[in-house]
Amino acid sequence: MIEGQYDAKKVENKIYKLQEDSGFFNPDNLPKTYKKPFTIIMPPANANGNLHAGHALVMTIEDIMTRYKRMKGFKALWLPGFDHAGFETQVVYEKKLEKEGRSRFGMEPEQLYKEILQFTAENKTNIKSQIKKMGSSCDWSREKFTLDEDIVKEVQNTFKKMYDDGLIYRGERIVNWCSKHQTSLSDVETDKKERKDAFYYFQYGPFTIGTARPETKFGDKYVVMHPKDERYKEYKDGQQIELEWINGKITATIIKDEAIDMEFGTGVMTITPWHDAIDFDIAQRHNLDKEQIIDQRGKLLPIAGEFAGMKITEARPKIVEKLKEKGLLVKIDENYIHNVPVCYKCETLIEPQILPQWFVKMKPLTKKAADAVKAKKIKIIPDNFRKIFLYWMENTIDWNISRQIVWGIPIPAKICDNCKDGFPDLENKINICPTCKGSVRKDTDTFDTWFSSGQWPLVALDYPNSKDFKTFYPTDVMESGSDLIFKWIPRMVIFGLYLAKKVPFNTVYLHGLVNDAKGQKMSKSKGNVINPLDISDKYGTDALRIGLVMGNTPGQDLALDENKIKGHRNFANKIWNAAKFVLLNTKDYKETKKVSLNKQQKETLKELDKTVKEITKLMDDFKFYYAAEKIYHYFWHTFCDKIIEESKKNLSPEADQKEKEATQFMLLEILSKSLRVLHPFMPFITEEIYQYLPIENKAKLLMIESWPN
Repeated sequence: MIEGQYDAKKVENKIYKLQEDSGFFNPDNLPKTYKKPFTIIMPPANANGNLHAGHALVMTIEDIMTRYKRMKGFKALWLPGFDHAGFETQVVYEKKLEKEGRSRFGMEPEQLYKEILQFTAENKTNIKSQIKKMGSSCDWSREKFTLDEDIVKEVQNTFKKMYDDGLIYRGERIVNWCSKHQTSLSDVETDKKERKDAFYYFQYGPFTIGTARPETKFGDKYVVMHPKDERYKEYKDGQQIELEWINGKITATIIKDEAIDMEFGTGVMTITPWHDAIDFDIAQRHNLDKEQIIDQRGKLLPIAGEFAGMKITEARPKIVEKLKEKGLLVKIDENYIHNVPVCYKCETLIEPQILPQWFVKMKPLTKKAADAVKAKKIKIIPDNFRKIFLYWMENTIDWNISRQIVWGIPIPAKICDNCKDGFPDLENKINICPTCKGSVRKDTDTFDTWFSSGQWPLVALDYPNSKDFKTFYPTDVMESGSDLIFKWIPRMVIFGLYLAKKVPFNTVYLHGLVNDAKGQKMSKSKGNVINPLDISDKYGTDALRIGLVMGNTPGQDLALDENKIKGHRNFANKIWNAAKFVLLNTKDYKETKKVSLNKQQKETLKELDKTVKEITKLMDDFKFYYAAEKIYHYFWHTFCDKIIEESKKNLSPEADQKEKEATQFMLLEILSKSLRVLHPFMPFITEEIYQYLPIENKAKLLMIESWPN
């Protein structure tokens, strides 16, 4: 018999152990009647820190889906995993090194890798226990890590296959370069930051040009304008002019190109192909020279003359002053507001560089991904993110997958510095360049983490020949943050279609960011980071879970208010006290088929079935936020406030025995069904109460009890 007040701390560890030890988290151990598979592959948690509020939401939503489908009789697999998270983890570890007075640049690569491996192993153990704390009913026997030997091998095999299929090449192209971390980054690893800078107008021969970056202008020898710009029709494509510039006289060439915005500035610009993506594209189209001005440390090269060796921020005002002295400064706009690309981890200004890197040809792949979404082979919730997905697929550029970091999956290739060629070498057997017969060296770069995590649904299920892959692929749902709709989601779709010829999942369910109570993004600098485990310890995990879901519509950001969680702790207490009342008043209840319900009781149970039917429809439609509200209001306001109160007179010692039995039956029926529909949201308190229900032929555990019809 349940007694006293509900104590989440006493119940939660006990119940999780009971459920985990049952073996039912593993779909292979479910009753044989559970045949149709339902699969979620957990977005692999980065093995570099603690569970944060966003993780807590992920675990809650995915566990709700899994528990619901398991109760519906599906062979439900929720496969957990962890991500080595490449660059992101190395950045975290570099901060640790800085605090210790060390730097990765003074370490042997093998030593750095070994230290980060130990660091992630400790974090994996920690975050795994935190995921369990959230009540996650995932199959730990199938746990995966993106650096598992079989995954590394399969990812490297994909690289070789794509190279052989003409989808991967090595080339010298412009890439995003972080001078702090000394690595290239893909477009999705850069952020845009609004900044106010000075915008300078200079006299460049007969033209006035504008720039926010005068430090890049030393090598400018091409002046570009739109071919239809009437202001400059007297100038011919390829025409050369002599002019005075920063370090003396130069010869500049006129280039006509339609990429020029006639409305911006004077409609004329000089180009720096080595340090600007648009300029690089213009240079490629017209076969123009490209000259490096700034090195990979962010310092000016000898081409800058007297400014060589200076950092660009230090050199800029001095360069402007020199141009002013030469009479070439026209004017300065001190309030130029623009967005600049920065490294998404350290916010260092991105300095584009032309470097030999490995690239994926994206257009053939993104077309297939876009076609699959257009054909509704993948449903995206909410639907407005479908347009964002398609925009990124239809406006793609080749993907740089090389990273100049130690931590990650090595690119299995050899490089020839003589002819700049590169080629896969999975077995490390190639010693002579097949292109020029020159000597080769081992590629020391690692894959962009999205190259491996993009294959996650495949490799987590042991693609291509395992029983799991054949049983559980394609998966049913990929639940993820809405910010990953153009980062991770497309890559999984691309690799699924390319390797397995099938979409990797049928539905994408996107959640928004979890912000603080005022709706502000959480950050350590603001001091507003909310630790979900602290809230869980304070109010119980069930209260946190339902608090994360209620009112949380897909794709919308959530304001996590502690007072709201406190209110849901009161709801947990309400469930406990209602159950305690029902169980106390049904101690003498004997299950019988001859219960005679009155008209009101029949109507009450009919209303319950109607509510359950509505909740089931909402669950099937992925409207968990609404389903949670419906069961919350039914249990509190209908069951507790109305039905229980009205039933008390029929439970007194003086009540008619048949009326008492009918009332007991009704209350147990409502409690039983309520616990079942509440279970996906609040798995601890519902399982604990279920164990006390005086019902014959009930399942061993509520987690495998059938969902009420």
